[in-house]
Amino acid sequence: MAGTEIAFTGLGEVAVREADAPEPGPRGVVIRTEATGVSFAEVQMRRGRYPAQPAFPFVPGYDLVGEIVAVGSESSWRIGQRVAAMPRTGAWAEHVEVRDRDLVEVPADIDAAEAVSLVLNGVTARQLLRAANVRRGRTILVHGIGGGVGALLAQLAAADGIRVIGTASAHRHADLADLGAELIDHRAEDVAARVRELAPGGVDAALDPLGSSSLPTSWRLLAPGGTLISYGSATTLDDAGPWWRPYLGITRLLAGWELRRLLGRTAGRRMRLYYVQPGERFRADLAELFRMVTSGRLRPLIAERMPLQDAEQALDLHLSGKKTGRIVLLPANPDAGNPKC
Repeated sequence: MAGTEIAFTGLGEVAVREADAPEPGPRGVVIRTEATGVSFAEVQMRRGRYPAQPAFPFVPGYDLVGEIVAVGSESSWRIGQRVAAMPRTGAWAEHVEVRDRDLVEVPADIDAAEAVSLVLNGVTARQLLRAANVRRGRTILVHGIGGGVGALLAQLAAADGIRVIGTASAHRHADLADLGAELIDHRAEDVAARVRELAPGGVDAALDPLGSSSLPTSWRLLAPGGTLISYGSATTLDDAGPWWRPYLGITRLLAGWELRRLLGRTAGRRMRLYYVQPGERFRADLAELFRMVTSGRLRPLIAERMPLQDAEQALDLHLSGKKTGRIVLLPANPDAGNPKC
């Protein structure tokens, strides 16, 4: 059984190639992919700038949704079950082997593109909001609210009665109008000045994926007792030097502010780092997100559905910032991208 996969064969090099379906290990399963997501992680990996990424060549792809077509001898899963997984790499393929302990069952009536939008992006949004620990009626600042994480974060916060201020390019505002957020055009407006107008006392949490150049401003916009959460370094994609250098800058800021907090000089403000990880908490959060979608309480924004073999164009489209929400790749399976009813 052969199928298509996408490989990063070198810096900036993307190849479409044929590959045989893998055989599952004793506690593994093989999934026939219905949908797999495009994220900033793959943009970074293509340029060799993602933390601890595999050596070239390798198959990227952070998350997927699909149907189990083979199971290992010790697996408790069954052929035909519909599941989601976050392998971090390897998902941009028609057939993917995944450890059975990392799987979450996907309801039959959820569209595959919407389901995969919840795996990396949805769980990240839910866990960021939990880490922020903001009560109903308080205010958060969401940088990049037009992205896959930001749009879901805004919906989850609004559902909890939290006021959301979000930054996004003006061309995205119409697509984001129903999220219940107060939008700032970060390209045309002074973000700090505008946030101070909207929240004179400061925001109770700032969720920032941009990196060390943005964090000092986000820190100054916090209310006393507020929390800044850094979960990426998007503005450093074109930087020279090793991949870890931007994260060293973030760590230095964290250490400096933590020292000041311990000395009582931050009015209770604090900074945290966040990175999504698989495990029991991840599986529980993803299952709850699926329930929220099936009940109509949550609506993932799908920017574009593209064939798997168009992955290179999808990466360029993601990087262009022209689309709002998640770009999803669909392998050439008959049922790819459709609800399984």
